[in-house]
Amino acid sequence: MSYKIITDSATDLPKEIIEKYKLHVIPTPVTINGVDYFDGKTIVPSDFYRIQAEGADIKTYHINQFMFRENFEPYARAGEEVIYLCFSTGIAGTFNAANLAKEELLEEYPDFRITIIDSKCASMGFGLGVIKLLKMQEKGAPKELVVEAARFFFDHMEHIVTVDTLEYLYRGGRLSKTSAVLGGVLDLKPIIEVNDEGALVAIEKVRGRMKSLKRCVEIVGERGVNLEKQAIGLVHGNDPETCEKVKQMLLERYHCREIIQSQVGCAIGAHTGPGIIGIVFLSGDEEKYASYLQ
Repeated sequence: MSYKIITDSATDLPKEIIEKYKLHVIPTPVTINGVDYFDGKTIVPSDFYRIQAEGADIKTYHINQFMFRENFEPYARAGEEVIYLCFSTGIAGTFNAANLAKEELLEEYPDFRITIIDSKCASMGFGLGVIKLLKMQEKGAPKELVVEAARFFFDHMEHIVTVDTLEYLYRGGRLSKTSAVLGGVLDLKPIIEVNDEGALVAIEKVRGRMKSLKRCVEIVGERGVNLEKQAIGLVHGNDPETCEKVKQMLLERYHCREIIQSQVGCAIGAHTGPGIIGIVFLSGDEEKYASYLQ
């Protein structure tokens, strides 16, 4: 039986990927100066970062149960099977809300078959896994194999991230005022990862923007497997020039097969600001699924 893959906008997937696979992407909500917007639907990153730079009051919240029901119900009504690939529970309550919507729908549509997978990933770490699964589906992989592969890709997805300023981490409550001020004075740039629980955590501090970028690229080599055969994800907030520099560093050092670039949307960008640079890649060998990923 055929199945539908759907996800949410926290994947930060490039528009061309969404269009190529006709992917159903549920938009993540964001409140700006008291008004609700929906990432990728009623606001795009270029507008978001302009508004953010103007000092707007920005708050994020996860897709709620009602929103999930609205997006899931057409498939339940049509009798279609669904795999929903979900933003990390370590960052948002999306997974729980999706399951509440599922349980509600099963009362009305008891034969509805939906598999909800917590990626424990964010931004293009999440998105890169989705791309791989869409490729597998396109090549005819059965649902059971796609679900198995999803767990492998997400379990072995590495996220290495740095930001240009600590201001937005402080605004979002992810950093104390003292740490933000001290870090600014010392020009400290955190190196951040998404840990095994799917949460954003700082693992190192480096002085200076360029040193932090070089350190991120170094960590890719320390953790990555078969990088020359990998498609690597690379994202920025609103800094395409720096993103291009990091791309060249990755290509020169690791000769990666492909680099997929994108822009960080509201879900993450609200807490990191325009200077975020993130690199995502696999720490495990995907050879088992290689025939579906060509």
